[in-house]
Amino acid sequence: MANTKSAKKAIRVIAGRTAVNKARRSRMRTSWRTVEEAIAAGDASKAEAALRAAESETARAASKGVLHKNASARKVSRLAKRVKALSAR
Repeated sequence: MANTKSAKKAIRVIAGRTAVNKARRSRMRTSWRTVEEAIAAGDASKAEAALRAAESETARAASKGVLHKNASARKVSRLAKRVKALSAR
């Protein structure tokens, strides 16, 4: 248990940041899911629109430290590759 005033404040700050990061991570994963669903449905235009939104959310999460920038780039790249394959059909 925290004993000092600064340690108690640190606990409050960490709890707040955790809540913010959890919300960001959830929003990011939801955006990925919408792309996945559009790909599964075979809707190329919806998938492209969802990909743009997902790319934005993912980049924002990476810039805030929720996700490593290379992990962000890898995820967006793989989604884009699948959307492009869907459009090529």
